[in-house]
Amino acid sequence: MGSSSFFYRRLPSPLHATRAGIGAVWAIALTSAALILYQPLILCAMLLAVLGAGAGAGVGHPLLRALRTALIVAVPIVLVNVLVDRDGLTVFARVGDLGPFGQGDLTVEAVVYGSVIGLKVALLILVTTLAGLAVDPDELLRLFRRFSFRSALTATIATRMIPLLAADAQRLAEAQRTRPGGAPGGARARVALLSAVVGGSLDRAMDVAATLEVRGFAAMRRDRRGVRERGGGGSLRRPLSRHDLAFGASAAAVLALALAGRLTGAARFDAYPQIAMPLHLGTLVLGVGLCLAILLPFADRRGIER
Repeated sequence: MGSSSFFYRRLPSPLHATRAGIGAVWAIALTSAALILYQPLILCAMLLAVLGAGAGAGVGHPLLRALRTALIVAVPIVLVNVLVDRDGLTVFARVGDLGPFGQGDLTVEAVVYGSVIGLKVALLILVTTLAGLAVDPDELLRLFRRFSFRSALTATIATRMIPLLAADAQRLAEAQRTRPGGAPGGARARVALLSAVVGGSLDRAMDVAATLEVRGFAAMRRDRRGVRERGGGGSLRRPLSRHDLAFGASAAAVLALALAGRLTGAARFDAYPQIAMPLHLGTLVLGVGLCLAILLPFADRRGIER
């Protein structure tokens, strides 16, 4: 079960109740805001808001695990930036000649800028993880079937195969541990496990292909609306729910606030040649506004049991 905790599972939350297209747009808006803004305090506020959104969506624990992974990824970013960046003026250590990296003057500005980039990467990982846990991938891929039915079908099957491969790897690892001599260690054991998983995935792919051929997917035809169907007909469009409207408005508000903060200077941040990070009322308003825009759609929990 631990291996499948990072995959979509229907839960009673406002984000799960939102149609997949709007949920994806909401995640894209948060991703765009993280890319537009550089002010560390604003990024920290967004990170806390995304963690709160994960708690509101019922996926707080997997999101915390993703945060630990994101912090591990962020540390090398900071270290590399400190070693290779020479634009800062505030030197805190001189370590001599670093070969291909030049003279080893380590600056505070390089540490701060590397930390900001690491924070942005962590925020992007959290947003994409939240979207993967709370946005239905099947419903999202169905949106693209009118453009390319075969591509959407292929992506759907591939998405569904990932949890199965993870479960296969977990079962094989458990089987290795139950052997009389114990589980073999080292790279050789990992290669053996990987080859077994890959071999099983190829066998499963052949079975799925044969099943699709028997069911006649190769004979799909395109109707006038551009959707490939066998028997015609179609499904009625369901009206927008209050959750759809709430998350759509949230996406628009997050993107508008991020652009306003960048254009008005409320989120100004300059790392070089010296750190410049003015804090004023506009910065506070921007941070609070982004947190409210991200979290308010989770306040309405009516009808999320469906």
